[in-house]
Amino acid sequence: MLVGVWDAERAPASRGADSRWRAAAGRAVKDPTAVERANLLNMAKLSIKGLIESALSFGRTLDSDYPPLQQFFVVMEHCLKHGLKVRKSFLSYNKTIWGPLELVEKLYPEAEEIAASVRDLPGLKTPLGRARAWLRLALMQKKMADYLRCLIIQRDLLSEFYEYHALMMEEEGAVIVGLLVGLNVIDANLCVKGEDLDSQVGVIDFSMYLKNEDDIGSKERNVQIAAILDQKNYVEELNRQLNSTVSSLHTRVDSLEKSNTKLIEELAIAKNNIIKLQEENHQLRSENTIILMKTQHHLEVTKVDVEAELQTYRHSRQGLDEMYNEARRQLREESQLRQDIENELMVQVSMKHEIELAMKLLEKDIHEKQDTLIGLRQQLDEVKAINIEMYQKLQVSEDAMKEKNEIIGRLEDKTNQITATMKQLEQRLQQAEKSQVEAENEDKKFKQDCMSKSENLQKEISRKEKQLVQLETDLKIEKEWRQTLEDDLQKEKETLSHLRVETQQIICLKKEFLKLQDKNRQLKKICHDQEEALQELACKLSESKLKIEDIKEANKALQGQVWLKDKEATHCKLCEKEFSLSKRKHHCRNCGEIFCNACSDNELPLPSSPKPVRVCDSCHAFLIQRCSSNMP
Repeated sequence: MLVGVWDAERAPASRGADSRWRAAAGRAVKDPTAVERANLLNMAKLSIKGLIESALSFGRTLDSDYPPLQQFFVVMEHCLKHGLKVRKSFLSYNKTIWGPLELVEKLYPEAEEIAASVRDLPGLKTPLGRARAWLRLALMQKKMADYLRCLIIQRDLLSEFYEYHALMMEEEGAVIVGLLVGLNVIDANLCVKGEDLDSQVGVIDFSMYLKNEDDIGSKERNVQIAAILDQKNYVEELNRQLNSTVSSLHTRVDSLEKSNTKLIEELAIAKNNIIKLQEENHQLRSENTIILMKTQHHLEVTKVDVEAELQTYRHSRQGLDEMYNEARRQLREESQLRQDIENELMVQVSMKHEIELAMKLLEKDIHEKQDTLIGLRQQLDEVKAINIEMYQKLQVSEDAMKEKNEIIGRLEDKTNQITATMKQLEQRLQQAEKSQVEAENEDKKFKQDCMSKSENLQKEISRKEKQLVQLETDLKIEKEWRQTLEDDLQKEKETLSHLRVETQQIICLKKEFLKLQDKNRQLKKICHDQEEALQELACKLSESKLKIEDIKEANKALQGQVWLKDKEATHCKLCEKEFSLSKRKHHCRNCGEIFCNACSDNELPLPSSPKPVRVCDSCHAFLIQRCSSNMP
């Protein structure tokens, strides 16, 4: 994998490696897949953060040629490929991410449209191209985080496509899915139909994530933009949650309205049944009264008949007794029938009371549900008011962001003015240093000339004095040579006068030398004052200069040094072992120096070449440390 994962066997042995790197290397020996997952997570963080920041500065509407967007798709492809199982097909072994992405349409019904449109694209021939098209369509739909969240929840289904140690099966996958929520602020306009997605090369470009002077200069601005972006993401997430609660409340209100309509219909049916039962009860009462009247009339008729028969047939006691028994039997039957009708009437009355109680309970339930409906409507109004307040706060934050951008522009103008004044002061300092060096050189030369002249004059004076002493002794001893000596003396006097003139000249030269020393002291005072002023300026801008020097050193290290020739190197630069037929020479592609195989067995992608190339242990440690420091 071209993800920048370092192996524990190739750990650098340089003296500058710190304890954190060693601890990370020790953990990599135990579990290299955990290191791969951590590095993929860091690359995903960098790509998502860089994409959001560049999109905000670019205008947020991106097309398919935008480099940070391309790198984001490459990083997501590597994350989805990590730990993918190899499946044996009819022709060869198949290892693609289109298999798990096809599961999304089964788990998330809204993803069926994306899957159908990907299958209908005419230019795609491989499963990898379909997966790349699916990722682009999901980003345009702003549902990539939702789709992948549904996918990582179903680990039993993912286990068919991924190993147990894969990134999508561990916690890093959930973290990446959470980071993808921030991409909902980006508007992407990608043309998937004309792209050649089958033959693209998925190589991560690390040079996009290395720091430069502009990134360091706009650090505060990035912090402010990140804070505003976090606030906006929080507001959008809160708005989404509120929308989901509103939709759930709408569905609940609809269900309650449906149940209310059902209850109203049931109540109407119960009322109709009660009316029917009341009508039947009324009919039964009327029939009971008719039967009672008939029975009373029949009893009266029978009584009259009995009395007539008793009067007429007193003599035939036996016939009368039979008739009396028959009438009594009929009376008993009629009374039994009356009692049965009364019992039925009591049952109907009890049923009526039960129906009235059921109606009262139904009316009470309807009133309670109407109260719940009123409460839900009030909650819906409160949610709408909160949504309006959050929208107003979002507008206020956007206005504040515009004002901060204007303040940042003013500060940038002031920094440019300060840098211009610094350049002018540096030029003046260089001129003063040059003049000071020239004055010092002239003073040194003048001192040397004066010293040489004074030494020569002193030698000549001493020599002449010796000659005078000898001449005086000669004058005392040899008076005969007086005239000649006087002539010689005259000549010597002339030389003495000449020497006196020269001594006067020397005195004048000494005075000039003193004047030059005073001037030199004045120049030194001026230079000292200028140095103090420059030191004060340097104290104020020392941090920026140190940062600039660090960036220059990093750029020098990244740009590479001079390519050393093979003849110029006889020993390894790190271990200082001599090269031979068994110990071969190897160039570091970053610094250009020559090392042995043990000291340069590392490979990393450089800005000059996206493919991994050979680098030495020191450059490897420096690049890894720089990449880790650039990570948030």
